[in-house]
Amino acid sequence: MPVGAGFFGSETDGSQNSDYCIFCYENGDFTDEDLSADAMVEISVIHMMSELGKSEREARSLAESVIPQLKRWRS
Repeated sequence: MPVGAGFFGSETDGSQNSDYCIFCYENGDFTDEDLSADAMVEISVIHMMSELGKSEREARSLAESVIPQLKRWRS
């Protein structure tokens, strides 16, 4: 998901962390610290299909190209 104003994660002092979104990072910690990139791909595919109307193929292609490149999962 594109991260922008209102969707940034937060640090323990309440400041915003522009590296992560509010769904993944809150109060200085990952909301699901054991979440793998593969699991996030599956979650994202479901959301892109239902919320954005993308086909499974289109959603999976996008998720598989973007998620492994995010700071959290970058190798």
